[in-house]
Amino acid sequence: MNFPENIRYSADHEWVRLEGTEAFVGITDFAQSELGDIVFVDVDTVGEALSAGETFGSIEAVKTVSDLILPIDGEVLELNPDLENAPDSVNKDPYGAGWIVRVSVKDPKQVEALMDAAAYKAHIQK
Repeated sequence: MNFPENIRYSADHEWVRLEGTEAFVGITDFAQSELGDIVFVDVDTVGEALSAGETFGSIEAVKTVSDLILPIDGEVLELNPDLENAPDSVNKDPYGAGWIVRVSVKDPKQVEALMDAAAYKAHIQK
């Protein structure tokens, strides 16, 4: 299981990587392993401003569909265009090529308030 130190984690198993006033959001290595083979990512909130805790899309695996929960307030700017033809990127590289959305960040302090790698690792081992 991979827990990069340069990102923050939510209790809902999403991760956030802040880059200036924007952030990349995806699901954690733990989440993708629990879901299994990802076959489709659906995000219909591009262009919408959402609050932390709101659903921004869904992710479909062979046997289940899960909501994607935005961990911070912000506007969804873009769905990762590569996921249309390669949704399994989320399985292969959840913290890199498998990012799901790019978001304009309203308050960077919300990112800092999320769990660091050690806290997230402890969270999933409960």
